[in-house]
Amino acid sequence: MKKILFPVDLKFKIGTLANDFTATDGTGSTVAYVRQKMFKLKEDIEVFSDDSRTRLVYKIKADKWLDWSAAYSFTDAMGNRLGKIARKGWASIWKAQYEIIDQHDQLQYHVREENGWVKVIDGMVGEIPVLGFFTGYLFNPSYILTDTKDNPIARLKKEPSFWGRKFTIIQLGDIDEDDDDRIMLGLMMMILLERRRG
Repeated sequence: MKKILFPVDLKFKIGTLANDFTATDGTGSTVAYVRQKMFKLKEDIEVFSDDSRTRLVYKIKADKWLDWSAAYSFTDAMGNRLGKIARKGWASIWKAQYEIIDQHDQLQYHVREENGWVKVIDGMVGEIPVLGFFTGYLFNPSYILTDTKDNPIARLKKEPSFWGRKFTIIQLGDIDEDDDDRIMLGLMMMILLERRRG
């Protein structure tokens, strides 16, 4: 991806069979178009330079079949490994927890849901007829990305929207130039998974 100017907005498309979204930076320029292939036993995500889908820049693939503790590897268009994001299985039952790992299999970042109650309340209220349609405006989880010393680096937050289709990433700390793509790919994959959970 080109140099990223925060905040980055992620906006999911509605009315398509694919689970896809566009990422735009603080200037409104498209930095990525993310498309998840549907009906796959293993997650298969393509990241394009823009919504024309003419230039593939990254791929994200699961290492296991439909598994709630799978890891998702990032590669560039040439197949070079860039790292991966892994869900911390049992630890994610209450609050989502992930780890971003570099291409040398070294832990670099943690991603944690900030308030587990938001998802619980969203799930309960979402079952109430009529009122359930408006939970996208009322309950909006956020996720904090920290380094291995627990310094905050970025926050991903769901924005109020009818279909729960808008998210924003804001920068909280310094991001190493070698890590910005890995961080963005990790957060993009994570939001595909978390959006499905509610």
